[in-house]
Amino acid sequence: MVTSGGASAREHTMEMLVNAPTEASATVLTVDGTTWTAGTRTPGTSEPVTGGEHFRIGSITKTFVATVVLHMVDEHLVELDAPIEKYLPDVVRDGDRITVRQILQHTSGIPDYMKTPGWSTNRWRGDDRFRDYRPNELLQQAFTRPPDFAPGAKFRYSNSNYIVAGLLIEAVTGNPYGSEIERRILRPLDLNATSLPGSNPRVPDPALRAASDIDGRRVEVTEQNETLDWAAGEMISTQADLATFFDALLGGRLLSEKTLAEMRRTVPMGSGFHYGLGLERFDLPCGGRIWGHGGQLLGYVTYAYRRDDGRNFTLLEVSGTDDGFLRFAAMATAAYCPR
Repeated sequence: MVTSGGASAREHTMEMLVNAPTEASATVLTVDGTTWTAGTRTPGTSEPVTGGEHFRIGSITKTFVATVVLHMVDEHLVELDAPIEKYLPDVVRDGDRITVRQILQHTSGIPDYMKTPGWSTNRWRGDDRFRDYRPNELLQQAFTRPPDFAPGAKFRYSNSNYIVAGLLIEAVTGNPYGSEIERRILRPLDLNATSLPGSNPRVPDPALRAASDIDGRRVEVTEQNETLDWAAGEMISTQADLATFFDALLGGRLLSEKTLAEMRRTVPMGSGFHYGLGLERFDLPCGGRIWGHGGQLLGYVTYAYRRDDGRNFTLLEVSGTDDGFLRFAAMATAAYCPR
């Protein structure tokens, strides 16, 4: 269903892609203010999705966190190339050799605590999904393994880096990292549908609810305590709020020109993606690039991007069985590379 806009050839293509057969219970795609939807708000019911619901954004949280750190760089509270030890003494192993930049860019070599069985919100955790975790507990789990590589040697995505980034914000400001996101981003931009739930397992109504196949059964997975993700992926938002955020960030309203340029300095990730400082770049097959971030946790996959000319793209799939990359690539190509 198209909720706004006209019916151009491109829009017909987008509608066909959104309604293509998939195991997702709901698909929501927004491009430049036009929204296409398929599926239901709650798996197994007939209530249609509208596109205005709340959902878990997973690792898109990292862009909010990186933006706060870089805002602190603009305020001369943090130096990008200073060792993390300067701000978090005796917290990070080899902290005198790892810089703030390497933390934000996943080039620190710190192992990902989520690689430990039972420590990832991308997997079913039974009753543990309601357990409280502390940030230092997550890092202690990461540091049970040796470094992945020497600091700065290469890129490897690690959620542990953004646990460190959250602690950095708290150490420098003296406030909870979520309070700094609210003060510096959410309130100035009126992102009233975006929240940091902490240990509250609920997604606010109206919510897109998710399910997953667990041991041969279809299980509701919407509710979980997001302290296991914390600053690496706990936030909840809507498509409209994400578009507003990336418009403001990439339009230069949140950071100085110099600091935004640092955020956009990338290293290769693979599959057409490159990683800056909490910001991903995807190279389109027709040339050009879009900037944003993806997020995935059990039941939810989101891609939120913006081209430099201001054209926004947000794809959400609920209750799917994979990372949605192929559908993202097809839809982004249709949106930005019309024939």
